[in-house]
Amino acid sequence: MSPTPSAPNAAPRTLPTLPGQADRLLRELEWKVIRRLDGLLQGDYRTLMRGAGLDLADLREYQPHDDVRHIDWNVTARLSIPHVRVFTEDREMSAWFLLDLSPSINFGPQGNAKRDILTGFVAVLSRLLTRHGNRVGAMLYGAGNAAGRAVDTVLPPRSSRAHVLHLVHRLLAPPAPAHGKAPQGGATELHRLLQTGLANLRRRSTVFVVSDFISAPGWEKPLAQLAQRHDVVAVRLLDPLELELPDVGLVTLRDAESGEQLQVDTHDAGFRHRFARLTAQREAVLREGLAKAGADTLELCTDDDLVDALLRFMDMRQRRVRRPPTPSLPWASQPVAA
Repeated sequence: MSPTPSAPNAAPRTLPTLPGQADRLLRELEWKVIRRLDGLLQGDYRTLMRGAGLDLADLREYQPHDDVRHIDWNVTARLSIPHVRVFTEDREMSAWFLLDLSPSINFGPQGNAKRDILTGFVAVLSRLLTRHGNRVGAMLYGAGNAAGRAVDTVLPPRSSRAHVLHLVHRLLAPPAPAHGKAPQGGATELHRLLQTGLANLRRRSTVFVVSDFISAPGWEKPLAQLAQRHDVVAVRLLDPLELELPDVGLVTLRDAESGEQLQVDTHDAGFRHRFARLTAQREAVLREGLAKAGADTLELCTDDDLVDALLRFMDMRQRRVRRPPTPSLPWASQPVAA
């Protein structure tokens, strides 16, 4: 249950037109975020996407969750240490955003909720990629209250700024009603979004799974299967209040997925301790599931600076390619089976 304060039903927002709110937001992000990134990255955008090119760029020691199909057996036999081939990325690749827009991502500070963080991240990354000729597509889950469908909207990959505007326009649509049920009538079923991506993404792509991962169990296996076929980045959205409750007296908590409400006394130190303990347990299970899936993981907090978060992500991608594995890691470690 997310600590979402109760609020009266708000009047539905009017969808922005194009050009309109989406264009203003994208221009603001281009000015405040992308310009800063351009100066810091100095044109090095390759860490955003890993291709499956034909040109051999380097050899490095095997790391857990590397694709075993890239092992160079001749070098491995000579050095007695498993090595994998690193290829030069294809210049034109497709990136897909698998986006969880279920009710729980509406939680967070006004104007800086998890949904706002998701929108900014997707807009900036899409624009960075499309400027270099890469195509961007998206699958939206939980956006349209369409019962029985795993994905509400599929935007085929394209490389124009107008396409990015269309995607941002979709993300700025009014969220699902705060007091209603999730689109599937209960808890978010993230595995349905992942299975849709697994079934429909034929060509190797970079796949960004953007979610708070507040979901029914069962998403770990399809995420691992997706990571075996594609370059997958799990982007986790979170808010500090989901990890630790402040001492603010009586508050009403509401489950964003089901609408169930519960009044609690946060003055009670025992309650806050139990909440923190259960949260820590959930965090441990979540992090273990993400680690076993073999996908890169980026955490985006509602109090994060987007530029800093993207720089952390790119640095992580560079270090994963260049850093040798820890000697104590056993060769027996294998990718999660499909």
